[in-house]
Amino acid sequence: MINVTAENFDTEVIQASLSTYVLVDFWAPWCGPCKVIGPILEKLETEYAGRFSLVKIDSDQEQELSQAFGIRSIPTCVLMKDGKPVDGFMGALPEGKLREFLDKHIPAGDPLPADTGAEEVPEPLDSADVPAALARMNEALAANPSNDGLRYDYVKLLIGTGHLTEAAAAMAPALAQIPVPLRFEALSQWLNAIEFVTTDPRGRWPLEKFDELIAANKRDFETRFAKSRVLMVHNEWTAAMDELLEIIMRDRKWDGEAPRKTLVAILELLTPPKPKAGPEMAGKTAGGIEIAGKATVEQDEQAKLVSTYRRKLSMMLN
Repeated sequence: MINVTAENFDTEVIQASLSTYVLVDFWAPWCGPCKVIGPILEKLETEYAGRFSLVKIDSDQEQELSQAFGIRSIPTCVLMKDGKPVDGFMGALPEGKLREFLDKHIPAGDPLPADTGAEEVPEPLDSADVPAALARMNEALAANPSNDGLRYDYVKLLIGTGHLTEAAAAMAPALAQIPVPLRFEALSQWLNAIEFVTTDPRGRWPLEKFDELIAANKRDFETRFAKSRVLMVHNEWTAAMDELLEIIMRDRKWDGEAPRKTLVAILELLTPPKPKAGPEMAGKTAGGIEIAGKATVEQDEQAKLVSTYRRKLSMMLN
């Protein structure tokens, strides 16, 4: 259980919900029903062992967050996934009803393994260190195949160093999960882009040829999408996202929402490592909601880029 404020909301709720379910409990110290349901929720978080995270928000102290969620009475609980509310309820439900609520959304099965961080490959890596790092990670993953944090770093390094076949094989167990964790979906999209560029004739086109066809037909989504993949492979992430947004703006459902899924994957790939909660997170809440009276602080350029494009995508989808 984590106590959440405006300062760490984006980290502990929005960012965390990209990889697991997050149950947000709006409460207050004077609320009798809150004192009843709180211990039950904490007990369930322990029993579910990583399948969801519980966070608590004092609605009296964090009125901006309460207003952002439209909280009218407490306790109110909101289940978050992929940065968005999935479901919620009001009042102190009995334990059986709470289990029904959780089981309706949270996949059954073994607990999701927690990321330790300690076993991840150290950064930065010199090029000479890469083969040794890959060997160490492969050995560690063989010994502990349930360590998804290690698997993610291993696959990302394999893709980044051109070991595409090995990356696909190492990623397969993660892609078999239901639902597929967002970070592995992101790696899969990146790998697909690289495979497209290496196997499709359009992967060798100069950008000018794409632009020529797009100028002749703004709704040539096939060409726009192919161009975005080429840009991804060349690490032109901003240009790739702009091209994907152009498709989404004109037809958000095109090709099974492939542009939206690809853009979400890019944002996941670009998202900096999760920081420690602290005052440096002040000023922002879910989806870029500004907190009145909180001074925003200078963010890392990449974090600002991700935040900007998340807002652009959200605006187009709403």
